[in-house]
Amino acid sequence: MKISIINGPNLHNLGTREPNVYGDVTMEKVLDQLNKKYGKYCQLYYYQSNHEGAIIDKLYDCDAQTYYGIILNAGALTHTSIAIADAISSINIPVVEVHISNVYKREKFRQHSFTSPNAKGIITGFGIDVYRLGVLSLLTDI
Repeated sequence: MKISIINGPNLHNLGTREPNVYGDVTMEKVLDQLNKKYGKYCQLYYYQSNHEGAIIDKLYDCDAQTYYGIILNAGALTHTSIAIADAISSINIPVVEVHISNVYKREKFRQHSFTSPNAKGIITGFGIDVYRLGVLSLLTDI
């Protein structure tokens, strides 16, 4: 079973970007931990882009390549991208939306998501652990 983790803008800097908001753990460490814990149950693939169109292309690629599910942290594009929302509704696999910080404790503009209505579910505010919870939500859905 293949699961894709897709991160949007500025998330390539996890571990160093605003550690008071996003923590001090790198995405490489997160992926290493996830592979150690869940590698016998699924194959995890990771993609990050700062470009909206590239994220849309990856969503469609995952659907075409028979992925079981996607964990998506679209970053700031969550709050602005109708195009990503449309792509999520167009593909035939579940997308779990994740946010490291609790977006409902932050600025008002972060409390609106164009992508959430098309996601299977949303996990927010549990720090870097949202990726593990996202994997678990897909694995327990089989």
